[in-house]
Amino acid sequence: MRIFSTHPLDPDVTRELCKLGDYHVAATPSPQDILRDSLGAEIIVVRAPIDPQIIRRETGLRALVRHGAGLDMIPIDVATQVGALVANVPGANAVTVAEHVVWSALSLLRRNPEVTHDLQRNGWEAGRQHSVSGREMSGKTLGIIGFGNIGSQIEKIATRGFGMKIVATTRTPSRLPETVQALTLTELLKTADIVALTCPLNEETRGLIDASALQNMKPRSVLVNVSRGPVIEETALIDALKSGHLSGAALDVFSSQPLPSDHPLMVLNNVILTPHMAGITEESMRRMGEGVVKEARLILSGELPDNFCNPAVESAYREKFG
Repeated sequence: MRIFSTHPLDPDVTRELCKLGDYHVAATPSPQDILRDSLGAEIIVVRAPIDPQIIRRETGLRALVRHGAGLDMIPIDVATQVGALVANVPGANAVTVAEHVVWSALSLLRRNPEVTHDLQRNGWEAGRQHSVSGREMSGKTLGIIGFGNIGSQIEKIATRGFGMKIVATTRTPSRLPETVQALTLTELLKTADIVALTCPLNEETRGLIDASALQNMKPRSVLVNVSRGPVIEETALIDALKSGHLSGAALDVFSSQPLPSDHPLMVLNNVILTPHMAGITEESMRRMGEGVVKEARLILSGELPDNFCNPAVESAYREKFG
């Protein structure tokens, strides 16, 4: 069995995958190398976007297993058409992302980006000047847009650690814990001191935070995006940050990745920019990798994956692979 990964994985995970089959990793995670090096793949471990051409080309492809939760890197409709399973590993990095959201929000409220910038360039007193406009996180209202595994972990940290009030916008408000108040998007934006985007990217959420939504946000509030870049209209966000309507933003994802070095966000002092790494730590990489190994074992033993993301493919898959 040929197992292909778009990226290197945790060493222990790599050893386990090598036991399961002929394991290969792309020379680099570039589209060109993934296209070339995935030749002959029967299971693809996904940490980068997969070209539909690969799925159509590989007639022996059994499954694509996402190293994480988000499925936007996999053309699920194409996989289903050719009889390939799609699986993911939800929740493995939820606490990792939640910690990133809380750290980012704390840093923005205490104006750490501006402090660091002025301390380094203009001296001690210039940095200290920002302290009097710094704010505490305790007792603030946190709005979570998209309340899944990540939102649940954020809520635990925020309520137990900081005594915060939590409000949320979700498609399933009946599943919210008693500690979380369900609000419409407009109500949440007008209420929350901190807004965390943890929703998936789909047609409903693409461009969700546009100029109108940003204008509805509470003055001097902060925005943290660990969802996907296209959920925010970046030009409108930049305007809101420059005007001071928003106090700051922490962005882990962007409409165009990698973020160009000349992007307007790069020169703003009230932003925290990270290169799509909110969910990556030693611990989370190991947990996600272990989930991939578990799913690969099930597939190779003739079973369906635990986290089966395209159940409509089952009959075609069975007909193709037995």
